[in-house]
Amino acid sequence: MLKYFPDNYSWSQSVNICLSGGGQINEIDEACAPLKEVSKHEDQAAQSAWHESWKTLANRIEQLARNDEEAGHHLSAGRKYLRATIYYIMSERMVTNRDPRKLETYAKALSTFKKGTLLGRHPVQFVDIPFNHTELPGLFVPALHDKPAPCLIHFDGFDGLKEMLYLSIPNEDFRKRGVALLIVDHPGVGEALRLRNLHLNPFTEGAASACIDYLEGRNEVDPGRIGIVGISLGGYYAPRAAAFEKRLKCCVAWGGIWNWQQAREWRMSQEKQPASVPPFQLLWVTGKDTVEEANEVADKMTLEGVADKITCPLLVLHGENDRLVPLIMAKNTVEAAIHSPSRKLKVFTQAEGGAEHVQVDNMTLAVDYIADWVAETLGGNPKGV
Repeated sequence: MLKYFPDNYSWSQSVNICLSGGGQINEIDEACAPLKEVSKHEDQAAQSAWHESWKTLANRIEQLARNDEEAGHHLSAGRKYLRATIYYIMSERMVTNRDPRKLETYAKALSTFKKGTLLGRHPVQFVDIPFNHTELPGLFVPALHDKPAPCLIHFDGFDGLKEMLYLSIPNEDFRKRGVALLIVDHPGVGEALRLRNLHLNPFTEGAASACIDYLEGRNEVDPGRIGIVGISLGGYYAPRAAAFEKRLKCCVAWGGIWNWQQAREWRMSQEKQPASVPPFQLLWVTGKDTVEEANEVADKMTLEGVADKITCPLLVLHGENDRLVPLIMAKNTVEAAIHSPSRKLKVFTQAEGGAEHVQVDNMTLAVDYIADWVAETLGGNPKGV
């Protein structure tokens, strides 16, 4: 992994995420170079400095996009709006939810993302999925051909956004293989958390069922070939959903989280205690007032007594050098899924790349592997349409 900030795992991981999401290395350096000294201090002042530096860059790139748009150069504008989006996401990432700048910056990211996909002529549709008494925001990306296609529901992790996922997964990768995508801000992430006050729910089959109900009403989707993938903490979300929602025909755990609380305890036992985001995230995502209450939620998030209920094909991916979740958890998930007709563990080694958490050091390796496996499993076309 590119260790731009040698003494700050969280910030270095964010730089790698930004690169995966289309950020340009010189622009990233523009935002990060002034932060090298402050990165050694994980306090509110450091987080504020991070926010302001990334926001300055995002504002500059958005203005370049606006200039292109006014000149009628819509494709160029679209590309720049999407780069501004990933920079706004980076700016928002470290700011506590109690700071009004978080929602202000998030709103900018939503705006530039919509402009970027529209002007860039991206084949993405903004959708709302009925869920309980509200809706889950999602992005639907159709397969390339007209006939009903298999579809993969994409759940996020502990600190993600549907826009970040979309930018990190080249939209052609699944489309060319004849597979549609539904990228969802489910309870605990993205717009569902920020604008609809939907907090993390350990029982993820509810959100998955709502997504399937929605997809069954789309002519572009074959309702008999719907699968699910979850990244990072989604390595719990997706298998949990597949265990109890039998309409799912395959499951991908992009990061093998067997037990979330144990994973957190393992990480905190490490000498440098790496983390993906600041501590405020736990209470915010779970909607709790104390760490003790949040831990009660985390305690429910285990695949013990759950994984053996998975009856569809299962793929678990993990990095050999994952510093957030131990490799044994990925092995536990696969070994426990005794009723899956086909279960597979793919471990990315340091020699081949992708050895870090959810292959943040080279996400293209994981995307290729997942897209091929899903196309083969759901009956798409792994050789390309």
